[in-house]
Amino acid sequence: MSTLEIKDLQVSVSTDDGPKEILKGVTLTIKDNETHAIMGPNGSGKSTLAYSIAGHPKYDITGGTVTLDGEDVLAMSVDERARAGLFLAMQYPVEVPGVSVANFLRTAKTAIDGEAPKLRTWVKDVNAAMGQLNLDPTFSQRNVNEGFSGGEKKRHEIAQLELLNPKVAILDETDSGLDIDALKIVSEGVNRYREQEGKGVLLITHYTRILRYIEPDFVHVFVDGKIADQGGPELAEALEANGYDRYIKANAAPA
Repeated sequence: MSTLEIKDLQVSVSTDDGPKEILKGVTLTIKDNETHAIMGPNGSGKSTLAYSIAGHPKYDITGGTVTLDGEDVLAMSVDERARAGLFLAMQYPVEVPGVSVANFLRTAKTAIDGEAPKLRTWVKDVNAAMGQLNLDPTFSQRNVNEGFSGGEKKRHEIAQLELLNPKVAILDETDSGLDIDALKIVSEGVNRYREQEGKGVLLITHYTRILRYIEPDFVHVFVDGKIADQGGPELAEALEANGYDRYIKANAAPA
């Protein structure tokens, strides 16, 4: 079982004009076997939440707590968070020239498990993951994300998810830049992961199209660094029909 608990999280970033508050008290609990979708307009703090949980140094935690199975996530280094069971699929995966996908994946698996996977089994597992994501076996010999298409980058992220098998997956706009075929393949990978016992998913997206393939248990609407509304899958459909305008207006209205 796994539980990611976020309580009153407040996050700022440094600017030329001083600290700027991005998250203004976010409270959210992701239990095992739950999928939570976060939706909201640009600049509402969705990605800030993801990167703050993962430990990006750009974001300053000014208040609140984040725990995974009762352990203080914010006290951990980035690699300790990964070993504890957190996984972040980035909206814009970075290129790593000179490092092959195969070496990257095996190094990551070794770091998380504390020992290197047996080579014969590992090669079989990698090839199986690549095949399920419609990636040619030679893909593993390419440099990480170098010259990858948008779809290849996102499918590579899901291959990492399947092979590293974390407790909680945070997926930051995994549907960004995907055509319909790639979206289906990526969604199937996420669904394979979450069908396992004790897995939690935090899925950040602008649109409902990925939610037609990955059905959330809960939907949260982010506006101006706060959760403005929450509900079940039907809330996503209402957002698709009506947009975020009423939430933005309500947030802008004087108290």
